Amino acid sequence: MALLSATAIAKSFAGVQALKGVSLELRPGEVHALVGENGAGKSTLIKIITGAVQPDSGTLTVEGRVVQHQSPAHARSLGIAAVYQQPALFPDLTVAENIALGLESAGVWRRVDWNARNRQARDLLERAGADIDPARTVSTLSMAEQQIVEIAKAIGANARVLILDEPTASLTEREVERLFRVIRTLRDGGNGIIYISHRLEEIASIADRVTVLRDGQSIATRDLREVEPAELIRLMVGRDIAAVFPKREVPIGDVVLEVRGLQSATVRDVSFSVRRGEILGLAGLMGAGRTELAETLFGLTPADRGEILLRGRAVRIQSPADAIRLRIGYLPEDRRQHGAVLEMAVAANMCMASLGAVSVRGLIDHRAEQRLARRFVDQLRVKTPSLYADTGSLSGGNQQKVALARWLAIEPEVLILDQPTQGVDIGSKSEIHQMMVDLAGKGMAIVMISSELPEVLGMSDRIAVMRAGRIVGELSRAEATQERVLALALGHA
Repeated sequence: MALLSATAIAKSFAGVQALKGVSLELRPGEVHALVGENGAGKSTLIKIITGAVQPDSGTLTVEGRVVQHQSPAHARSLGIAAVYQQPALFPDLTVAENIALGLESAGVWRRVDWNARNRQARDLLERAGADIDPARTVSTLSMAEQQIVEIAKAIGANARVLILDEPTASLTEREVERLFRVIRTLRDGGNGIIYISHRLEEIASIADRVTVLRDGQSIATRDLREVEPAELIRLMVGRDIAAVFPKREVPIGDVVLEVRGLQSATVRDVSFSVRRGEILGLAGLMGAGRTELAETLFGLTPADRGEILLRGRAVRIQSPADAIRLRIGYLPEDRRQHGAVLEMAVAANMCMASLGAVSVRGLIDHRAEQRLARRFVDQLRVKTPSLYADTGSLSGGNQQKVALARWLAIEPEVLILDQPTQGVDIGSKSEIHQMMVDLAGKGMAIVMISSELPEVLGMSDRIAVMRAGRIVGELSRAEATQERVLALALGHA
């Protein structure tokens, strides 16, 4: 008998059909991958399973029993729990307090048994394969540790169905291995896990079966031992992807950006240059200082010492406004917090850094705003019902394209991209990579930060490797390998 079965689930929002008869079956002791491009319907299906959204039609069954009028509380009572990319924990409470909040029964005038709370938390963490002190404050935990705490809560609630939504997006390789050990332990104990990810190599190593969604429909369910990555990509996007990394040689021109001896609280004596038409990859482990370097170049954390030169002329960048005036664009790592204002319309987000081009005497010219936004919606293939839809209503990949359009609108000479395809589906990833190559072909200088080594190797003309706030080595495209980049990043070279 299936642990969970969704049959012919349909759902529409404001006339837009999000799901069109989607079906999914989860068996006991199975890791079932759910894949598809951004906007394919994965999030809507998960919201229906967890009770956050009601379907228009279709049937949901849990261990053979039909579920009527699902709600989040009812889903939890049925043993369904979800762990999202950004764990929903209270940062100022301890691990034990966070776990207790999800498990304790309601009541008034009860004394808190702190010893029992800590014993329970320690036991659940051990069952989740983690050695975390229950007395630690959640704000001191890494992202991986927070996800383990969420899984411990699910174990304590006797969850039989666990949904993991992009769980490794912000994790290091070592943390991913640790999470996978926990997943395998749960699977071996008879739990069913729905695993959502855009990283096909991870899916191949952790999942047993995969269901592909496309345009709100379930296209196929396959045993992962019998499906090749190329076939999976075709099922997801409905077409052949010529290349995930469509790098081509373009003319490399003069130096556009040069940095000499740059120093700040976390950046130490950094020097490098990037030329017209060149993609410079910045590699390194988490905490190596890559994002901090980008923030210094963009004026978010001005440098204490050193020089920044544009086209051979020294410039002062004390704020993002200075950087924008100098035509430097910066796409930050966290699109939800810093990349786009999710409560604002698509058009407003796209025009935010180029207000002078769409305003007259301080007033927005809405026709000019529409023209500019429409150009980038078409150019980047942004899937949105309207230019004035809230950006937060779009899928993650389309939010990333909106954030990217904001910087393309200033016609930058230098574009800094921090994790440009993190959490983005394979089709959008290929489109963003193609756009990078096209921009480089037009003479733009691009600095790309990425934690995915295949992306760094596949898209860069040169690679600068950072460690402890310093650039510890540079490799040409011809001499760069995963082993050499990692050796530099780990300090073994």
